[in-house]
Amino acid sequence: MTPIRLFGTSFQNPVLLASGTAGFGREVSRVIDLEALGGIVTKAVTPEPRRGHPAPRVAEFVGGMLNAVGLANPGLDAARQHELPWLAAHLRKARVLVNVAGATVEDYVRVIKGLTDLEGVTAFEINASCPNTSAGGLEFGATPDSLRDLVRHCRAVATRPIAVKLSPVLPDIAAMAEVAHREGADAITLVNTVPGTLDRRLGNGAGGVSGPALLAIGVLATRKVRAAVAIPVIGVGGIRTAADAREYLAAGASLVAIGTAALADPRVPERVARELVRG
Repeated sequence: MTPIRLFGTSFQNPVLLASGTAGFGREVSRVIDLEALGGIVTKAVTPEPRRGHPAPRVAEFVGGMLNAVGLANPGLDAARQHELPWLAAHLRKARVLVNVAGATVEDYVRVIKGLTDLEGVTAFEINASCPNTSAGGLEFGATPDSLRDLVRHCRAVATRPIAVKLSPVLPDIAAMAEVAHREGADAITLVNTVPGTLDRRLGNGAGGVSGPALLAIGVLATRKVRAAVAIPVIGVGGIRTAADAREYLAAGASLVAIGTAALADPRVPERVARELVRG
């Protein structure tokens, strides 16, 4: 397979570890060969450390998984001083994308400002599905105005490329991708989880649905965005096999990210990457 050119660099193959499923890479480095992948998208980074939602945080069901981790992470300072330097020291071929989250636009700006100069950071992935406390809890990516404001401010401080991760429940996901593109996004990540709940299965009450059921949703979103907007797509959702990854690639994705399947079997991303390389 020919290396993929994106974000001004080369990815040796199109397979990434999706955000939130492998921490900052160190957690799975003794189980899989991170250098066999195209890259890793880190756990979300917020300005302050977050403990996340109360347990239980994950519930499996037929067809997928429900999770309510609550963006648990060590915070900006720990990411800058410990996690990202570890990745820079241990990865030479695999690229690093940093997922950024927050409760206000200022949170996103603070994280990007704090990390944009670090060696080894290829790009930022902006989680636009976070609740915007300034807007009464409405997600940043829910309206054109809120998404426009978020991406514009992130673009103003980032010296690295940015990808904007959108929710699959948007009424017109292609139109929202165009909003992000006009404000300076270099790529779109499709898709985030779908809101869901199961009776007394999660400590938070509700969470995000991921896993196999998202495959068809993510592929359709990828196809819609690529047909409407001249911007690269990172396809994520429901990928368990090389055949699943090829569905996204055929729909126009440049890269794919594997998440839930890697929780069940951490070797899935490496296996998919090797199968794609072999053709």
